[in-house]
Amino acid sequence: MKIKQVLNSVNTKHTRRLLKGFYHKKGPGRKPLNPLAMLKAQLMKHLLRIPSDRRLALRLRHDRRTAKACGFKKQTPSHSLFTHFRHRLGEETYKRIFNQLLRGLLEDGGVKGTVIAVDSTHVDAYSQRAPDNRTGKSDPEARVGRGRRGFILGYRVHTACCVESEMPLAFTVAPCNENDKVYFKPLLEKVHSLGVKFKAVLADAQYNSAKVRAAAEAYGAEPVIPVRRDSRVKDALKVGRDFVTRGARRLVELFKGRWSVERLFGRAKEWLLLGCLRLRGLEQVAIHVCLCFTAMLAVAHAAVRCREPGLMRSIKHFTA
Repeated sequence: MKIKQVLNSVNTKHTRRLLKGFYHKKGPGRKPLNPLAMLKAQLMKHLLRIPSDRRLALRLRHDRRTAKACGFKKQTPSHSLFTHFRHRLGEETYKRIFNQLLRGLLEDGGVKGTVIAVDSTHVDAYSQRAPDNRTGKSDPEARVGRGRRGFILGYRVHTACCVESEMPLAFTVAPCNENDKVYFKPLLEKVHSLGVKFKAVLADAQYNSAKVRAAAEAYGAEPVIPVRRDSRVKDALKVGRDFVTRGARRLVELFKGRWSVERLFGRAKEWLLLGCLRLRGLEQVAIHVCLCFTAMLAVAHAAVRCREPGLMRSIKHFTA
């Protein structure tokens, strides 16, 4: 199974040591299932687009080949065990696994991050609106905010990605009603902490502000962000009402890379269940997003190991 190559990307000493620290080795109690197999099963859920933990548990129970690929020998977990596993690890542990995979790609040269693009996308909450029309009825942490087609209830995934490889470098999940500019600087801080030396930051016109530009320049990067249409700055980057980008030729060519983050969101929603929530609460949604992006990095890692870097973004090649 090609998907086994993807799952083996998380089979490192660091990950095994990290996961084993959450379980007892001696004393009373039932012997736990292999925590690494549990993590692989969660990644399998996103790679095979299995919509819920209940269906994942049924798939593992009746498909021995899939269960074996994850690392389960005889017993397979119930759907409730996946819930306990997420709560046991917590958001920070999943992010550490994501960062560990990303560092591996940076060392192998699969991801460079010389130019990065920043943007956000909305994820609909798994809830109806509450009577106050501001929060979710069964998910009080979700918020009503503006979407492309009116108001929506949900969360926003703020992401910084490598333009060349179209791989996620950092992300933050926040309620849907919060401004995107607030999370621009924290995203750059996360990317910089990984040792990525980016030279340019691309973002659309909604990030146009003096503070945002100063945040990019503080890391020695050039902010490539369109200004307002009525700006009189000569050769400044502008996007007209016809959605045509105008300005200095160098900036226009560089700004074309901003679509890399849009393509990243498209792949994550179509192939990795980013837009299919069956969880409630900010932390659980953040874990869901982290697993989506970790699965994306695992595919890229498998492609680099197979010496086929052209397949880094081809999720279908490893899952079909």
